[in-house]
Amino acid sequence: MELQIPNWLEKRAEITPKRTALIFENQSYTFEQIFQLSSKVARQLTMMGIKKGTMTAVLLSNHVDSVVILYALQMLGSKTVILNNRLTLEELKWQIDDSRASYVVTEKDLSFKLKSELIDQQVVEKEVLFLLPEGEVKLQADYDLNEITTIMYTSGTTGKPKGVIQTYGNHWWSATASALNLGLSEEDCWLCSVPIFHISGYSILMRSLIYGMPVVLHKGFDVEKVLEEIHIHRVTIMSVVSTMLLRINEELGEKNLPSSFRCMLLGGGPAPISLLQSCKSKGIPVFQSYGMTETASQFATLSPEYSFTKLGSAGKPLFPNQIKVVDENKQELPRTREGEIIVKGPNVTIGYLHREDATKKAIYDGWLHTGDIGYLDEEGFLYVLDRRADLIISGGENVYPAEIEGALLSHPNVLDAGVIGVKDEIWGQIPIAFIVKRENTPTTEKDFIDYCQQKLAKYKVPKTVYFIKELPRNASKKLLRRELRTWVEKEYRTK
Repeated sequence: MELQIPNWLEKRAEITPKRTALIFENQSYTFEQIFQLSSKVARQLTMMGIKKGTMTAVLLSNHVDSVVILYALQMLGSKTVILNNRLTLEELKWQIDDSRASYVVTEKDLSFKLKSELIDQQVVEKEVLFLLPEGEVKLQADYDLNEITTIMYTSGTTGKPKGVIQTYGNHWWSATASALNLGLSEEDCWLCSVPIFHISGYSILMRSLIYGMPVVLHKGFDVEKVLEEIHIHRVTIMSVVSTMLLRINEELGEKNLPSSFRCMLLGGGPAPISLLQSCKSKGIPVFQSYGMTETASQFATLSPEYSFTKLGSAGKPLFPNQIKVVDENKQELPRTREGEIIVKGPNVTIGYLHREDATKKAIYDGWLHTGDIGYLDEEGFLYVLDRRADLIISGGENVYPAEIEGALLSHPNVLDAGVIGVKDEIWGQIPIAFIVKRENTPTTEKDFIDYCQQKLAKYKVPKTVYFIKELPRNASKKLLRRELRTWVEKEYRTK
């Protein structure tokens, strides 16, 4: 028998109808109001032909309308492909086609990226959608925890992005694991200024429904507004990446957060030690965490009481979760030995959309092989040494060198290309490129950067380009990025 749980929003509207669900731009909405709005949009989506099992892509910004659309699609049982609105048209089109989505729901400010290019999909702007008549629809009374509800694309280390499948059960257990770790209070209120197209933002919306917790939603990160609304709305939890935490720490100056605030949930890579020390001196409670799209948000978390005795650690796996470190033969390594981090738990993806081979390669005997390198110390605390080997984390965004290299290699004057990340005080890391270009071509560093800006999201564009005669490769022609890093440290340090 399949495990089913009543429709989250409908159940929440039934048991706590007058409780605040969402605050956006000083407008508050109760769970009852959000359910009514979402039900109406579900009936309008039905008029387009969207129903249970339909593959629907969404390209939306942080807005109350977006929340309502996402909830409506979930209640219809649509498989929702959540697109990153920072991507280029070329990147978006590829993901929409790859997912085999039949419909795309977007908004006027973003639709210019899509309407002229998509042929096989029906595209509707929310401004048009909200004017459609309402059709007859039976909302899902129950959610089968094994069914797919969302797909989010994540870049691979060897080419095109892959659609990560997320089930209702993945989101349910992610929320449950977080509550068992952070605790849950009737006073809790989560501020979301991270994008809701990321798992970090979308997971907050799921927690809202499951916990009955209000969310203060921001269009984007504005440090002054964040600090103001933490006080106004008595926010207790906020999800951040290190660049956001740095801004908050600087903006606070000699001031403190209110005593009601209990958690800065830090993801997107480790924070500098100096920042953690400064946060501790100001009483800012930072919970460092480790997670990914494939685990529907945080998977391990380091509580503040360990932030200095276990400096640099991502903590221990949350209650339903397991972590091992294995060697190249998939054999578990003893504590303190470095190897690949593998994870297992009910919030781990069942696989990649339309990628059976990639799924079989990544998930073995129930364990997801993350590709991340790290170790567990004697007490079982996780230390992540290298995120997916060559992953660049820039401002909390995952940037894969292979994707940038692919864009560069599409330029007619590029013979070979290699990309690595280097440290940056503002963004944590930034990508830089090494190019072997055709002889006697006038193409400059600026030309290649401009070219990348047409093909890649801004945060993926190399900030510097070095021209070299030959890239370092091993006998099997694999690029040796560690040598590029050495070159940067030794020869290009003063550029």
